[in-house]
Amino acid sequence: MKRPISLGPQPALPRAPRAARRLGAIGLMVLLIVTLAGCQSATAPAPTAEAAAQPTVAQTAPSAVPATPASSNVVEVVAAENFYGDVIKQLGGDRVDVTSILSDPNVDPHEYTSNVQTAQSISKAQLVVENGLGYDDWMDKLLSASPDANRIVLVGGDIADHKLPDNPHVWYGVNNMPAISQAIVDALKKLDPADSATFDGNLSTFKGSLAPLQQGIDAINAAYKGTPVALTETIYLYQSTPEGLNVLTPFEFMKAIAEGNDPPADTVTAINNEIGQKQAKILIYNVQTVTPVTTNVENQARQQNIPVVPVSETMPPGKTYQSWMMDQLNALAAALRQGTGK
Repeated sequence: MKRPISLGPQPALPRAPRAARRLGAIGLMVLLIVTLAGCQSATAPAPTAEAAAQPTVAQTAPSAVPATPASSNVVEVVAAENFYGDVIKQLGGDRVDVTSILSDPNVDPHEYTSNVQTAQSISKAQLVVENGLGYDDWMDKLLSASPDANRIVLVGGDIADHKLPDNPHVWYGVNNMPAISQAIVDALKKLDPADSATFDGNLSTFKGSLAPLQQGIDAINAAYKGTPVALTETIYLYQSTPEGLNVLTPFEFMKAIAEGNDPPADTVTAINNEIGQKQAKILIYNVQTVTPVTTNVENQARQQNIPVVPVSETMPPGKTYQSWMMDQLNALAAALRQGTGK
């Protein structure tokens, strides 16, 4: 059993910036891709419902778009993150072969370094979807090392129409997904015009499947608007904001954790007080950006019997984008009910 750890201001541990830790590995991969591209040119060109008496998020998790019949015309797609890969597969069905690079929910996505398999996938891709906004800069470096004038590159952060300041996690905004999915379908139709009707039909189904998620967010807002909560990272601001939750944690703390930096001492004191004095009714905890400071926050919250809601940056195995988001909404609704007693 872990011994509860006091949440006094923690001494800063020296940590090199993430960009510096990745620089050497990315530089090596750029050389590998250049070599690969040269070689390739000489050869021939892959939820459950809340109780009826309580505020409900949704009766069931929305389903993924059904796969379309097999086709001989397959578009090669690479998604920097698996949640984009899942959406692309729902929209393209059997007309796409999707490779998702970041897919492990137990790994900090900010710490990712590329490998030869990634280079090979990118060199063959007709369509690449990345997040941008500084979240996956490694992809830009790999793309520049494997140029292809016919390749289409989509950047979710550029397409999203409901961005938050200094917050790259646009996929957590359910209201950003219609625009992103529309851009993906437009690209697929350019690459495979013959299957345009199929892509349009899948897009309509996908957009409709987002409605229960928005309804769940609206239900939480109606029942728990103004409820004080603590966050360890900026990712959940894309949902806590439309849910009307009152985030007590200083933005500087959340941003520092998201970027792999040590948060300012006064912000550590602030979140310590949020938990230690039980100002926050729940803690929303990013399980993929864990530091000694956030671990102490989580331990103290559990010691104080403050409900902890784990959220992840990448999609867990066996989920779709919709079921992943719905599971987290249901967990949040249950935690809010426990934390507020209503």
